[in-house]
Amino acid sequence: MKVGKIPPNLLKEYVFSNLKNHKKEIILGPGIGEDSSAIQLAEDEIFLVSTDPITGADKDMGYLAVHVSCNDIASCGGEPIGVLLTILLPEASDKEDLIRIMEDANRASKEIDVQIIGGHTEVTNSVNRPVISATAIGKVKKDKLVRTENAKVGQDLIMTKWAGLEGTAIIAKDCREELLKVFSEDFLNSAQNFANYLSVVSEGKIAADFGATSMHDATEGGVLGAVWEIAECSGVGVEVYLDKIPIKKETKDICNYYNISPYQLISSGCMIITTYDGNRLVEQLKMSGIEAHIIGKITEKDRICIQNNEVLPLRQPDVDELYKVIK
Repeated sequence: MKVGKIPPNLLKEYVFSNLKNHKKEIILGPGIGEDSSAIQLAEDEIFLVSTDPITGADKDMGYLAVHVSCNDIASCGGEPIGVLLTILLPEASDKEDLIRIMEDANRASKEIDVQIIGGHTEVTNSVNRPVISATAIGKVKKDKLVRTENAKVGQDLIMTKWAGLEGTAIIAKDCREELLKVFSEDFLNSAQNFANYLSVVSEGKIAADFGATSMHDATEGGVLGAVWEIAECSGVGVEVYLDKIPIKKETKDICNYYNISPYQLISSGCMIITTYDGNRLVEQLKMSGIEAHIIGKITEKDRICIQNNEVLPLRQPDVDELYKVIK
């Protein structure tokens, strides 16, 4: 494709044709010449916006972009409504690349019932691989807004699903040929399917309704990165019990192969939650089919990890383990 904005005829055929999910709150959606979208909310609702790029994956970029950005809305206790996608393609791209991105984005939007309401698509020599930036827009009742900064001393620290879900799925797909020398096709297919767990919209709603005071999705930096950010944002300490952090066998084996830590591997699909009476919230989550465990507690000041009775410092997150594998 040629450098510059995607022509209107291609937008209609390959982009707009994949925007098939519609929300009643969207009163102005994407179209040729439309530079903004409009959302109508009630007086007692708050408008939420979040944005995230996808830079660490070669495949499933459209799918990841929608889920990762909407997870940020869910972390505030909100409901995602719409997503704007900025797609930058290198000159070597062809229309199949654009079609694949949009089909994946549309699939994700249907899974969590959001609408792709606009964005920008362009071929540019400023990038040497596709880049997607997604902006999610959502709503939340004023009395249900959850802030990361509101973790309280004495609360339980809860984690949903398993550590390293997104990182495992990306590595299994992008490094498949190398990994087939060590692991079976069934093993890698199972690892790739972890992408089906990437949304935290359901647990965000359950936790917000329960009365959780802080939530954070575990993206770059993994589970430990998310826990540290909650503690830092809230000005509290934390104890994390590493032995209680659930990890899938596929994640363990792939991390062992690459000598990386599953605790610091990008973990979209995993929500970190703080609340009183954590056992009751864990029960509610499990009743809804969402795996959840108490993995620690909020303390006054020290930030530590405990494993096999050994106490280790919980440090500020460094570069995600994914980048040690995906060059």
